[in-house]
Amino acid sequence: MTGREPIVGAAAWQGREMADHPRWRRDLTRAEIAEIDHALGAVQGLPWREVTADSFPLPGMKHRFAEIAQELEEGSGMVKLRGLPVERYTPEELRRIWFGIGCHLGRPVFQNRRGELMREIRDEGSEAGQRYGQVTTGAGQRQGQAFLSSYARTLTNGALRFHTDRTDVVGLLCVQQARAGGVSRLVSSVAIHNEMLRRRPDLLDLLFEDFHRSRFGEEAASPGVTYALPVFGLRAGKFTSHFSLTYIEAAEMAGTVPKLSAAQREALDLLLALAEALSFDMTLEPGDMQFLNNHVVYHARTAFTDGAGEREHRLLYRLWLSMPNSRPLPEGHEVLWGTTAAGALRGGIGQVEL
Repeated sequence: MTGREPIVGAAAWQGREMADHPRWRRDLTRAEIAEIDHALGAVQGLPWREVTADSFPLPGMKHRFAEIAQELEEGSGMVKLRGLPVERYTPEELRRIWFGIGCHLGRPVFQNRRGELMREIRDEGSEAGQRYGQVTTGAGQRQGQAFLSSYARTLTNGALRFHTDRTDVVGLLCVQQARAGGVSRLVSSVAIHNEMLRRRPDLLDLLFEDFHRSRFGEEAASPGVTYALPVFGLRAGKFTSHFSLTYIEAAEMAGTVPKLSAAQREALDLLLALAEALSFDMTLEPGDMQFLNNHVVYHARTAFTDGAGEREHRLLYRLWLSMPNSRPLPEGHEVLWGTTAAGALRGGIGQVEL
């Protein structure tokens, strides 16, 4: 081990202390809701993709957005803003509102290679893999089984493992919740780093080294397009983590990169075990807006079951935001982020011809 130290600060929280902590909870005021309604009137008839911070004016919420951005970057890395009366609006009005709010907080970036800036997160059924990335596994215990891309898994009703998205901040607006399940699970990747340092510094060191990942379901339609990136990184005292086991599994399955060593597998197993142990559940109700800093927070989701009625079908609108107050990233992270400069427009999915 090369002299690593615990990372201190508000982002190094543990689930048991944060589950009921007030610092990540915010409530819209009546005045703010009225201002949102007024801004909506200013963009009636405008396609939601064309909404901007200027066309969707929210001057009374300027300090609210600044405080949220501060909490995301310098604080716990998570915020839930509650109280948007979603039942009041049509789907297109909700998209205008959500995109307008996102534009005040950051800059939306593409979420897939088709140029989507907002994604509806819902169960799209058994065909999600065929639409968004699926291959049949080869030799081994899972031979002949369908392996879904990370993007496709998001659009099923199955559980999602702890992971990060490819953006500074991911925002979710809950429109409808499922009859059962679909609970958001959150953990501080900083706390995972610190606990690994305490228990197994040798395995922590491995996570600062390159792991091969696949671009399957992102820029690539098959698992063979890969890149290398550490799970953990530090620059100028700022921590970052990018992790999704699905991307690592897909790269290894492609057979074009070295197999994971036994120690690397042990490191990933410990990371996921600690994520379970240090996490807490955050339930989202209709009208809740959840913002997470992917550099310091992993998120997961429990499986869910939709009800028979349309209002019991889980539906969330997702934005990926590049943040103007974002941290610098280590050299070499350009392979994923495009640029590592603090506050730069970065992240999202590179666009390719289909």
